Amino acid sequence: MVDITHKVTSLRQAVATATVSVSTPETIDAVKDRRVPKGDVFEFSRAAGLLAIKKTSDVIPDCHPLPIEFASITYEIADMTITVRVEVHTIYKTGVEVEAMHGASITALTMYDMLKPIDPNVEISAIKLERKSGGKSTYVQHVSPQLRCAVVVCSDSVADGKKQDTAGKAVIEQLRRYHLDTASYVIIPDDVVLIQEHARRLSGEGYDLLVFTGGTGLSPRDVTPDAIAPLLDREIPGVMEAARSYGQERTPYAMLSRGVAGFMGNTLVLTLPGSTRGAVETMGALFPYITHVFRVAGGMRHDHG
Repeated sequence: MVDITHKVTSLRQAVATATVSVSTPETIDAVKDRRVPKGDVFEFSRAAGLLAIKKTSDVIPDCHPLPIEFASITYEIADMTITVRVEVHTIYKTGVEVEAMHGASITALTMYDMLKPIDPNVEISAIKLERKSGGKSTYVQHVSPQLRCAVVVCSDSVADGKKQDTAGKAVIEQLRRYHLDTASYVIIPDDVVLIQEHARRLSGEGYDLLVFTGGTGLSPRDVTPDAIAPLLDREIPGVMEAARSYGQERTPYAMLSRGVAGFMGNTLVLTLPGSTRGAVETMGALFPYITHVFRVAGGMRHDHG
């Protein structure tokens, strides 16, 4: 199975359809009038479809078990065709399109089984996904590649050349995954004055997004949040609350991060942990969703569409 432990839980929705065609008007009349010998076609097939939705992971090997928060199966009759429409919702880390399609296919197959004694020419066709929403794919399309990004690594040991930077490079790679290029990448010591100087300079140069990594913990030299917080015109507490909540599901130490986030003028500033894993997990928690702030705050200089 695909590893989904890094994904963010969100509302996922999917709609799938299947087409059942009969060969005579009498078959449609029998369905409408509930005169099919095996029973009420709509109610029996709906029950089968609901069970199929819930049991998808039992029969499709690579599907993850997930909570089904809502499922609806409806029918539309046009001439001698019955269209089955299945809608499924979940709040989870992965989508429900296969669940919706599985539900549609089993609903249609149950209708076929119930109708074949009175109409041997019943056909099932066009089982397909009509639409899906939720997850990163929904939000990536709203990310503007024109955002100017800068990454600043705060670390005494990396600045002194005693260690190689991996966290900052990992952040750059994560930004690249969302088609965001890093125009400035610098390494500085854990020093309040230097951190503030770089924050002011980069904001003044018109950068839209400024990501600091390092110095968000509790050691005496971890001063990044202390340096950045006084510079923020508008703090956004929910950003780092989301990051800590995401991290807490993976390690209990996430509660120790003191990261802050907010706007310096039109520049969004994020402060990430200095460990590579912590930085990557925080990026996973925040992106691509965080870029929405440029729209709601009116801070996107390059793309107001």
